[in-house]
Amino acid sequence: MNKVEDEMALISPFNSGAFSQIAPQQAEAKPRRRRKRNKGGENSLLGAKKRKLTQEQVDVLELNFGNEHKLESEKKDRLACELGLDPRQIAVWFQNRRARWKNKKLEEEFSKLNSVHDGVVLEKCRLESEVIKLKEKLCEAQKEIQQLGERVDGLSSNGPSLSMTMDAAFLGEFGDVFCIAENSYMEWMNLFM
Repeated sequence: MNKVEDEMALISPFNSGAFSQIAPQQAEAKPRRRRKRNKGGENSLLGAKKRKLTQEQVDVLELNFGNEHKLESEKKDRLACELGLDPRQIAVWFQNRRARWKNKKLEEEFSKLNSVHDGVVLEKCRLESEVIKLKEKLCEAQKEIQQLGERVDGLSSNGPSLSMTMDAAFLGEFGDVFCIAENSYMEWMNLFM
């Protein structure tokens, strides 16, 4: 064992500085937090229960809230004396009531905007379907114009030349009256293409 003790004695002078450097760092601990004490001591736990307002108190507070959403300190004190409450309790009730009022107002605005949005979406769908129907009618009208053009071309190439006077007129599909002057059929076609 002498040999082991001698070796320890040789090692310890070299390591003693290292241990002494580590030890102070470990000794520095975070300060301990103290628990908060109740202002009224331990007995305040029994008396600190939140008192529920009576219906009459709530009615008076609601009536005052309907008149004004924020109370001046004099009115708050007068109301607290009248209802037998702490002025701070009155202030907190008004603060909570304002928050509920604001949320209700936001919900109402949201539902109004949502209904307007739904109406706009329905109107958009209606207009889109109307556009589709109108495009179909336009396509049919273009086909009819093309067929009429082919008939006129077929008549003019097969038979005698088409000669019409300025008085010649015919009723279109939509009730419009079209006049065709002599040899001006192409001008008329260009108007609708």
